[in-house]
Amino acid sequence: MSGVQVVDSFLVANGRVRGLELHRERFAGSCAAAGVDATAFWSDQVGRLPGFGRWFPRFELRTSGELAVQLRPAPPAGGRVRVVVHDGPDPRTAPRVKGPDLELLGKLREAAAHRADEILLRDQDGVVLEAAYSAVAWWEDGTLCFPPADRPLLPSVTARLLRGIAASQGVETAERARTAADLRSTEVWLLNALHGIRPVHAWSDSAIDPLPNSRSTTWQHHLTALAQPL
Repeated sequence: MSGVQVVDSFLVANGRVRGLELHRERFAGSCAAAGVDATAFWSDQVGRLPGFGRWFPRFELRTSGELAVQLRPAPPAGGRVRVVVHDGPDPRTAPRVKGPDLELLGKLREAAAHRADEILLRDQDGVVLEAAYSAVAWWEDGTLCFPPADRPLLPSVTARLLRGIAASQGVETAERARTAADLRSTEVWLLNALHGIRPVHAWSDSAIDPLPNSRSTTWQHHLTALAQPL
């Protein structure tokens, strides 16, 4: 994973992608900040992606300045997830750019793999930011909540799409600073381009909560419906 400045990945399912323009915006913007114009490269490579099957291509700006794409088969879609909380503050060096910290995050998650599927990161105040490979959202009564945007967060395409769905459904959204202890008593989702929404069913070594009234299935359908042809 080392040797990359910027990375972006998204799910291609039978030639359809959700939030493709948002992925382009994030990747090209981070590349531009590194002094590389990736716009033409992105358009050319997206046009070459397969129109059948499930793929999870990874666009890269390498430290050499080279732009590249890895065409990878998509892993199976995930379901319920168990999380642990990272012991200490956020260790990332460039949290708003996807790429520089991926190797570090991979090691953190690997170290926690015997206990959980994902690891939650917190800032110096103990506020939950996101997971190693996922954004975080949760419900407080009927409000869909996200961490405050002024915290060091990776811009999440899936979170942006969910905000749009919420607006179309007349569902209130809010940004709130919450600790892991605060979130244990509510429905929490992990969000990313591969899986969409994965509800948290267990914290650390706690018992699995079946979440019989989870909203995740309905919202996953809304999210899937946003996929557009390449």
